[in-house]
Amino acid sequence: MAVQMLIRNGTIVSPSSSLRGHLVIDDGKVKELSLRDGNLPEAETEIDAEGLHVLPGLIDPHVHFRAPGLEYKEDFDTGSQAAVCGGITMIMDMPNVKPPTADVESLQLKLDCAQGKSYCDYAIYCVLVEGSGPNILPMAEAGVCGYKIFLGETIGNIPAPSDGEIIEQWRQMAETGLRCGVHAEDNSILFYLRDKLQAEGRNDPLAFLESRPAVAEAEAIQRAILFAGEAGSKLMIYHMSSKEGDEILRRTKADGKVDVVGETGPHYFLFDGRDMVRLGLGSLLRMNPPVRTAEHGEALFEGLLDGTIDVVGTDHSPHTREEKCYDDRMGDIWKATSGWPGVETNVPVMLTVVNEGRMSLNQYVKVQAENPARVWNVWPRKGNLDIGADGDVTIVDMNRTGVIDEEKLHSKNKLSPWHGWKVKGLPVYTIVRGKVVAKDGEIAPGAAPEGEFIRP
Repeated sequence: MAVQMLIRNGTIVSPSSSLRGHLVIDDGKVKELSLRDGNLPEAETEIDAEGLHVLPGLIDPHVHFRAPGLEYKEDFDTGSQAAVCGGITMIMDMPNVKPPTADVESLQLKLDCAQGKSYCDYAIYCVLVEGSGPNILPMAEAGVCGYKIFLGETIGNIPAPSDGEIIEQWRQMAETGLRCGVHAEDNSILFYLRDKLQAEGRNDPLAFLESRPAVAEAEAIQRAILFAGEAGSKLMIYHMSSKEGDEILRRTKADGKVDVVGETGPHYFLFDGRDMVRLGLGSLLRMNPPVRTAEHGEALFEGLLDGTIDVVGTDHSPHTREEKCYDDRMGDIWKATSGWPGVETNVPVMLTVVNEGRMSLNQYVKVQAENPARVWNVWPRKGNLDIGADGDVTIVDMNRTGVIDEEKLHSKNKLSPWHGWKVKGLPVYTIVRGKVVAKDGEIAPGAAPEGEFIRP
């Protein structure tokens, strides 16, 4: 009997090695990894990966696919097409939708939106709000990969519980073995500075950056670490944007008393917040937390390289042109909303960083495959190519070049600050459980939306 898939002659990459070999997938699982040329099985699908790099299926652990309730921005169909066309085999979806994913019933609404619509596998976060205590264990039993608290103002305006209730909820959460991620910004600082700047008549793009200073992130990170230590719970700091935040995380990890991990996105270390004016990006580059100046990006990238920061996530956040004030980017910054699509552009951007010699492909696999899977408890099923793991593979051509064109994005709302960026290193095959779902940046002929809900 022929096996499901044979990938021949590729360079198979893990965080610790890059070896020429052959990968056998059958029944959706990795069956064999061989470094020898002989005795290879016949396969229903055979891919010659000569000159290509074979990576474990890459994971984006931070996306907003906007369903239910906000499908005019994005949905699981368009969002997952963007993911797989960009080389991502699994996503983890955020809970600030309508209604918020805050209990078992709202989780089921989201799963109904994803069933039969997603080309990639998916995990789901739930949100913790005031009164969420009774929902923590049922949500874990229902299969969420983790929890989220918005400590700072963001899209959806979902308030955090009181500090005392956060600690109590995290004590309950510790019993599940799952982790809570926080959007770490201090609202009292944000609101005070926003009101002050608006009273002064400031509505230019850099006023937004000034309204959300690094100290607001650092204060919230420190507070979350203190609460997690008190509760004995696991913590994630989402979308880290500041040098100060990186320093706090580094000290906490060295201390070893709190299980805390960090995430950042490529925009935080490849853009400079002043590009809002210098490059005319204006409101297009508005993000929560904001993209800061170069010294912050340098510190974050160093933290990614040395293991202080554990994962790369895009915070894929689609909005309409009107919501982004796209046609008047340098106008009133307070009228624009924060975020942009990122799940499709991430892999080419990060492979370009690899090609520039700033990090190795092995390091990239660690922060975009292995670490997200470990942090969110889907390892060893995801994030590696060991025997028995899901047959999720991202095959990339490190020599192929291109230019990011927002009009070619598969997201529902096609706008990106990466538009016009020259990239070197592109995904050529995206494979989910042994099936090719995307090839050369487009949905593969005959591919079907057969993505599965992945439980921890």
